[in-house]
Formats: sequence, C-alpha cells, structure tokens
Amino acid sequence: MKIRGGQVFDLERGFVSRDLCFDGALISDACAGGGEYDASGCYVIPGLTDLHFHGCMGRDFSDADAEGLEIMAGYELSRGVTQICPAGMTLLEEQLVRVCRTAAEHRAAGRPGAELVGINLEGPFLSMAKKGAQNGDWLHRPDVAMYRRLAEAGKGLVKLVSIAPEEPGAMEFISELAGEVTISVAHTTADYDTAMEAYRRGAREATHLFNAMPPFTHRAPGVVGAAFDSPEVKVELICDGVHIHPSVVRAVFRLFGPERVVLISDTMRAAGMPDGDYTLGGQAVKVEGKYATLADGTLAGSVTDLMSCMRNAVGFGIPLHDAVRAAAVNPAEVLGIIGRAGTLDAGKAANAVVLDSGLNVKAVFFRGELIG
Repeated sequence: MKIRGGQVFDLERGFVSRDLCFDGALISDACAGGGEYDASGCYVIPGLTDLHFHGCMGRDFSDADAEGLEIMAGYELSRGVTQICPAGMTLLEEQLVRVCRTAAEHRAAGRPGAELVGINLEGPFLSMAKKGAQNGDWLHRPDVAMYRRLAEAGKGLVKLVSIAPEEPGAMEFISELAGEVTISVAHTTADYDTAMEAYRRGAREATHLFNAMPPFTHRAPGVVGAAFDSPEVKVELICDGVHIHPSVVRAVFRLFGPERVVLISDTMRAAGMPDGDYTLGGQAVKVEGKYATLADGTLAGSVTDLMSCMRNAVGFGIPLHDAVRAAAVNPAEVLGIIGRAGTLDAGKAANAVVLDSGLNVKAVFFRGELIG
C-alpha cells in the first residue's frame, strides 16, 4: 500500500514531500505493490494517541461495559486516534477493579477499533479541595496495595496514575511506584515545594495543566512552576477552547517547548452526541455546545475529540508540526509505545491519518488498512 503525493510528518524535518509505504501492518522504506491512495494537497500524520479521555458516543470507560468500550474504540479510530488509554474516575475499588478487568479482556480479545494501549487511573488518590468533577465521597488516600490490586486486575495495562502529592502517604506512594507506572500530579492543592518533591521522587506528569490545581502566580508558581523546573516532566493540556484560554496554550508551548506538551481530549460520554443531560462518575452533567458542567457549574470534562483539540491548537497559533508532536509523539513516549507507534518511521505500525488543508480528517489508515 502506498500513500502518495502528501506532505508527510517527520519528527526531525517537519513535513516532507514523499510517499508513505506500508508492508502489511507496518510502515516500510519501500513500496512493493498493493493499492495507492492519492494524498495530493494533504498532510499525512501519525495516528494520534489519547492518554486521557473518559468516554464518547454515550458510553464511559468507568461503566466497565465491554460493548461500550468497543463503541468508544470505534469512534476514536474514526477520528484519527489509533491508540487509546482511557481514564477511570474516582470510584469505589470494586468498580475500578471491574473497569480494569474489562479493559484487559478487551485487549486480550483483540476487539476492533483503536488499539487499547493502557489504562489511566485518574483517581481516587486526589484532594477533596480540588476534586473538580470527581466524586468526593469515593476519594481515597494514596494506597500502594490498592494500586497493585488494580494493576493486577488490568493485567499490566495500567500506565498512568494521578495523585495529589500533599495527601498523607502520597510521597511514599510515589517513591515506591515511580519505577512501575507513570505518576501524574493532579487534582491537588500542592504548592511549588510539595510538587517539586513529588517530581524529585519520580512523578513525571502534570494532569490537565492549570485545571484542578493552584494558579501559576509570580510568588506562588505551584505545580505549573514545579513542572517547568523539572525537565523530565511532561504536561497535559486540554485544547477544547473551554478549559484553557488560547493565550495560555501559546504560552505553555513556548514555556515548556513542544517536546513536553501532551494534548489530551478529556472527553466524557457526550462526545459525538447531541446536547443534553449525561453523567460522569455518577454525577449529573449538562452539555450545551462545547460546555459540559455539573449542577454547580464545575467543568466536567470535554466534548471535543483529540483531533479537534489538535486542530484548535493550530487555530490558536501553534505550528502544525508542534501540535502533531503533542498529540501523537509525546503521548506515545509517556505510555512507552514510541518504539512501535507515534511517528511514521519504517518498522512502526502502519497507522496514519490524511488531513486536508483545513486539517479535516479525509482518511484513516490502521494497521495498513483504509478504515471505511
């Protein structure tokens, strides 16, 4: 299979005019027969990886519903997201175990849709004061034994876990588990010094930067400042046009550099659905346009898929190459799959998306096949 005539994403060189060749399910240096796809006038980018989203198409990862997870994976693939790491919520342990088992069974069965490459545990080890749309009744102190039970239920799929580092036991949790899972500072009241200690102990991410954490100010830089001062740390950013002002999006890319920003969608079950009433983590959510809110007005995730977030970032002034890096390359690095996904280098999975000049999805290729 050959995609010809397009401007192909190259991590080092920008966009390059060349053919992209597939040999079965892998990218190849040479095109050895098969069909052709004319991408003239278009961009060809790697399939995206969303490492933080909760649901779409009326379904939620936290439901632990096998059919729902397959529907979600199908929707994500149709939007050019070829790798997914769905996020759970703050739930009781029994439900989180079911969530992790459902994900493990989905992957083991090779279900259709975007490849499930991980589980993101956004909760329950969070701060009540910054719980956001998480259910405060089910918050839990950081608990290594509980984490390991969930990891076992997920059969090795748990790749991310969020934590409020000021909570009792959080620092010990980070020290013990930093070598086993990526730990992200999240839903927290932590000041700069506390966040710096978390990063010194091995935390390596900041969950949806600016949201559910203290503000970044000139005398109290908080988590944002600590993340900046920790070069090995990447930061998640929701570019739905609601959670973060476009000026701040531009500032984050300039401050951290495109190699440290991870675009996420943080979508809830209303993504891909009409306005109306939905739920998130057992709480009622009203969706109107781009806004999903709890009854008290708290933002309850997003309804904007990752490809649209990437397009928004470009509309906010981020160069296309940097936006693609933040939505495809960097999340693959965080999840440890960059060796087989995230770029269009030979030997990697033949997952690619063709975008027209307006950055609309024209075609999605998954494992070398054009998705209808």
